[in-house]
Amino acid sequence: MSKDAAAPQAGGERLVPMRLQRFLARAGAASRRGSENLMTAGRVRVNGEVVTELGAKVDPLVDEVTLDGMPVRLPAEPVYLMLNKPAGYLTTMSDPQGRPCVASLVPRKRYPGLFPVGRLDKDTTGLLLFTTDGTLAQNLLHPSKHVDKHYVALVDGVVDENGLEPLRRGIELDDGPCQPARARVLKAREALSVCPYGVPSGDTCVEVVIHEGRKNQVKRMLGKIGHPVLRLHRSTFGPLELTGVEEGSWRHLAPEEVRKLTQACAHLDKNTL
Repeated sequence: MSKDAAAPQAGGERLVPMRLQRFLARAGAASRRGSENLMTAGRVRVNGEVVTELGAKVDPLVDEVTLDGMPVRLPAEPVYLMLNKPAGYLTTMSDPQGRPCVASLVPRKRYPGLFPVGRLDKDTTGLLLFTTDGTLAQNLLHPSKHVDKHYVALVDGVVDENGLEPLRRGIELDDGPCQPARARVLKAREALSVCPYGVPSGDTCVEVVIHEGRKNQVKRMLGKIGHPVLRLHRSTFGPLELTGVEEGSWRHLAPEEVRKLTQACAHLDKNTL
C-alpha cells in the first residue's frame, strides 16, 4: 500500500493516498460506515492481502483493491440504475448460503462497485436503486434525510380509511414509535402491481408512504393494526418512479432522474440544517 505518492485523476482532481474505507465509499462499495464493516469482516484485500486496519491507506492508481474477490475501482463517472426487483431475491450482492441475490440481475461485472441503495425484503417487489455513487447513497439513506418511499400492499381482511388512522398518527412498534405515514385504501385499478387480476374478496389494497427505513417496517405496521401483508410492492423511491423496466430487468437512470435525485438530497440538506 502506497504511503506518499500523489497522482492526478481524470477530471483534474489530484488524489493522494486515502484511507481504505474512504476509497471504498467513493468507489460505491458501501457507505463510509458500511465500508468499515466490510473491512473488519475480512472481505477487503489490497494487493492480495486482507486488510482490516481502519487506518490503512491506498493509492487509487497503484494499489489493487478487491471486495469478495471482485475488483473495486474509482469510476470515471458514477453509475445509476433502477431494477424492477422480482420476488424471491435477497437484497445483497452475495449470500454465503447460495440463495438468489439481486447481484445476479444487474451488470455487476461491467460496473465494479455497484451496490443497492437500501433494501427490499426477499418477497417484496418493485423499485430498487443501484449506484456506484457512495456519497449520494449515503445522503439518500441517512436517518435524518430519508426520502419518501411509496408501497402498495395487499393485506388480509377488509380495511377502511378509519382503520389506517393509527399509521397516520405514528404507530408504536417493538423497536419504538414510527413517524406518521401517509396511508389510504386503493381502488382495484390503482393496485395492478400487486393484484393484476383484481383484489380478492375479503382482502384490501392500501398505499403506505414512509420515509424511514427499518427492517420489514411496512409489514410490521400493517400487521400491528391486524392486517398482515400478503403482497408488497415499492412503486417509487424519492423522485424516482418505476417506469420503463420489466420485472427482473434494469435500466440506466435518465440524466433528468439523476438530477432530481441530487436535488432531493440538496433539498433535504437545506431542511435539516
